[in-house]
Amino acid sequence: MPRLTPERREAKRAEIMAAARRCFSRDGFHQTSMPDIAAEAGVSQGAPYRYFESKDEIILAIAGDAFRLIFAPVERLAAEAVAASVADLTAAALDALSADTVLDAAGREVPVDELLRCAVQTWSEMLRNEAVRSPAVEGFATVRRTIADAIERGRAAGAVPPSVRPDHGARVVMGLLHGFLLQRVAFGLTDTAQYSADIKSLLHHP
Repeated sequence: MPRLTPERREAKRAEIMAAARRCFSRDGFHQTSMPDIAAEAGVSQGAPYRYFESKDEIILAIAGDAFRLIFAPVERLAAEAVAASVADLTAAALDALSADTVLDAAGREVPVDELLRCAVQTWSEMLRNEAVRSPAVEGFATVRRTIADAIERGRAAGAVPPSVRPDHGARVVMGLLHGFLLQRVAFGLTDTAQYSADIKSLLHHP
């Protein structure tokens, strides 16, 4: 059997991830087995193990894509803006959340709804699975520090009230995004443009 090229191997890995994402978003993490993923991908039952050591590794890869979708735009604004407000930072993520598709870490187009359904499931998985919890906690702390630094600069520039503690403000930003994500997935509230406008109105700081 000829060896797979790195490009072909990466493409096959992406196909298996896409199959797992469809299964997870439809049936949940624990109702989906590795044979289910193989069947969805149209490969042999052993094939997924050539690319992933376990189902947990697939969950982590998909969760990473999901949370990059949410927080990468916020981190970009936080890194670049001199005077970003709390409303600016929160609204930065909403365009990506309103899209039908997004590019994953490998540059492949994936459905946003599938990623967000997997993201919500990841929170409950964190409560029982340390392999999922540890990288999630580390990622949360990194994003929170980046947003807090931006809020500190915003305070210095007058875009954020001086009474706002940067670390607490970062928690507000992340809480608003997590709240919208849950409302979108659980309750079908997808009016992202209005949500963004309301955030700017409610958090406006002259």
